[in-house]
Amino acid sequence: MDFLKSAVASAMAAQGPSFPYSFGDKVDIDASIWTLYNGTRRADGSACSIFSFDVAANKSRWNLAKNALRKLRTMRHPGVIKVLDAVETESYIYIATERVVPLRWHVKRKSLSPETIKWGLYSIARTVKFINEEGSSIHGSLRVASIYTSESGEWKLGGFEILSNVKDDEAIIYTYGSLVPDSSRYTPPELARSGWDAIKKSPHSAVDSYNFGATIYEAFNGDFTGPSEAGQTKGIPPTMHAGYKRLVNANPKARITVGVFLEQGRRSGGFFDSPLIKLTEGIDNLDVKSEEERAEILDDLDNLTDDFPEDFFKMKVLPELLKSVEFGGGGPKAFGVVMKIAARLTNEDFEARVQPVVVRLFGNPDRAIRVCLLDSLPSMIDRLPQKVVNDKIFPNMVSGFTDIAPIVREQTLKSVLVVIHKLSDRVVNGELLKYLAKTANDEQPGIRTNTTICLGKIAKNLGSSNRAKVLIAAFTRSLRDPFVHARNAALMALAATGEYFTAEECASRILPVVCPSLIDKEKLVRDQAAKTLEVYMVRIRKEAAGMPDSVLPPSQTTDGAGAPRMSTPQQNASSNNASDAASWAGWAISSFTNKLSAASGEMETNGAQSALPSPSGTGPAEAKRAASSASASALHRQAVKSPAPSPAPLSRKSTTMSPAPDTYFKDPNPIGGVEEDDDFGGDAWGDMGDMNDDDDAADAWGEPGDDGDPWSKPAAAPAKKSKPTATPAVANTSIDDGSEPDFAGWLAAQASKKTGGAGAKPLPKGLAKKGSATGKSTTTTSAAKPKAKPVVAKKIDLKPKDTGGDDDGWGDGW
Repeated sequence: MDFLKSAVASAMAAQGPSFPYSFGDKVDIDASIWTLYNGTRRADGSACSIFSFDVAANKSRWNLAKNALRKLRTMRHPGVIKVLDAVETESYIYIATERVVPLRWHVKRKSLSPETIKWGLYSIARTVKFINEEGSSIHGSLRVASIYTSESGEWKLGGFEILSNVKDDEAIIYTYGSLVPDSSRYTPPELARSGWDAIKKSPHSAVDSYNFGATIYEAFNGDFTGPSEAGQTKGIPPTMHAGYKRLVNANPKARITVGVFLEQGRRSGGFFDSPLIKLTEGIDNLDVKSEEERAEILDDLDNLTDDFPEDFFKMKVLPELLKSVEFGGGGPKAFGVVMKIAARLTNEDFEARVQPVVVRLFGNPDRAIRVCLLDSLPSMIDRLPQKVVNDKIFPNMVSGFTDIAPIVREQTLKSVLVVIHKLSDRVVNGELLKYLAKTANDEQPGIRTNTTICLGKIAKNLGSSNRAKVLIAAFTRSLRDPFVHARNAALMALAATGEYFTAEECASRILPVVCPSLIDKEKLVRDQAAKTLEVYMVRIRKEAAGMPDSVLPPSQTTDGAGAPRMSTPQQNASSNNASDAASWAGWAISSFTNKLSAASGEMETNGAQSALPSPSGTGPAEAKRAASSASASALHRQAVKSPAPSPAPLSRKSTTMSPAPDTYFKDPNPIGGVEEDDDFGGDAWGDMGDMNDDDDAADAWGEPGDDGDPWSKPAAAPAKKSKPTATPAVANTSIDDGSEPDFAGWLAAQASKKTGGAGAKPLPKGLAKKGSATGKSTTTTSAAKPKAKPVVAKKIDLKPKDTGGDDDGWGDGW
């Protein structure tokens, strides 16, 4: 079918003048002498309509077609169909016009609102008034079938087959008026009775007045069946009743003209007094109107409801508004109307008509326009392609971050949340963060607060490599902000972004800065700090629950592994059900109490200690334990006093302790009534100068398999130097009832070392760790210690910080 249509058109074009338009689909219309096609211009593909008349098929009405062509060419008015081109031959007439659609389509579907119908009737009334008065002519066939709508939705008048000038005595209307298709339905009563020559006996506008009244009825009700419906007011707005009835008066001389009807409607409160109609009169050349006129038109646009004719606003109002905003000083108000209209456009129309202007407006330095654009971004961001936002809009938008006007900076900051999903990762993690760092230090507290909120909301869009670093730095700084809402926003942002931080960051970097907010001066901040703290504590508890109990290697047990270690809290079976907090507190109090009792009271031995052998009965094994006691903590060295040694002379004296400390640590009631001599005091406290050494401090905690532990059994004493009977006795009595270390046994070992055997030789002064067999054993033990340093436990610093003034040694036990 399409091929046949093209072939026919080509054959017709070959027989006559060239017609630079292509025929498209046929359009259904009412009974007419014309066939209507959709067409396109070959040069540029622009849309048009083509009215075609076939002379051979309808030769009796050829004069009507020629009259219509002539009148359309000469009758120039905005309400008349615009002719683009025409071709007339002996076999056909082609008239190319702007693209139009028959009004009948909309009337049948009843798709027009009452306001839109009134707006269309107003346009047709103006055109008929022009024909009757300025043109001194009669249309003669005014009806819905002779009205079309353009692409802009405007009503356009056609049907000029019998349009005639009243000054022409041989006008075609008198001769061919009855040949118009379906004319009998719309013919006025006087012409139906007396024929078309009766027009000369009545006002020449009477025919068009009657036909305009019939058009009103047909537009509101869908059809006009004949003269019997003339004067009926069904469906017609009440404000229009009086004028409508006078238009269809049976007496042609009593009818009002269409011009009079138009003036009645224009009056204040009249049926044509509506914002939509006012807009159509004032929208043209909006950019050259005065400020007052422009403001009035824009007010009318704001008052329009959603039932305005979309096509008219898209094709007529929108271009004028965009011109006014960009060049004519329409300002933000005009752009607000543009956005209201753009919301009804398709994506294709928005991209073609609105998007280019929006991109250019972002380069406009006018602050009012910029703020309006930023306010309108949420309504149009989904229609803007990502490439346009990232490459064209955002580079101009960032100038708002550094503008001197706070309102521009704040609106730009808020717009980040709108455009963030349209920006590339490079822009987000580079340029955007650079500008947000500036607004985080803005002089306006509200902008600083909004920056914190913004960062919290775009956290998911930041790169994972630097996200935690950026957020922690920004939020912790905001926690120190003097503005209460900035601090509160920082706490809320931390609570909302906790998932992006590791457990180590939560514990070491975030909680230390959140805790001071718990005692903030503002209750708002304190309450939020408590909520945020709970969020992170839940996170840390969950992380800790999945961690191992210890990362230390398993202990290498020896024969003395079961012996209690100095400064280690011991729990018996009765305390297994106590909480961790209670055990910790009990340990500290016990240590402190022990120290006080040692300094001011008398030491009493329990039953197990009373069974110890005398100092003179100890062997070399006890001497080894005494030699290794240099690594014991200061707490026990200060808290314990030894019994008096035997009168046998010793080979060395103290060189590190002055008489004052010796006097201070002397027990007023020595055990067994024997007074302690200076040599033992020097031996017991001679290594105090080494207590600050890192190795010795770590050794105070004990190493796995450390043979130098004075509170465990001797590992392996040389057989040739140990007494077989004394070693079991010491092993059996070195552990007491489980409450405290066996101090008395240790003191007995010290005394045994000093009395020695018959073969003991005096040692040079100050060389207690070198010389005898016992000294060799001690040296061997001490030399083994450096081998224990690479153990994993050594990497974890279990040594408490050196407080400098903690000379009493209690901290070492802690």
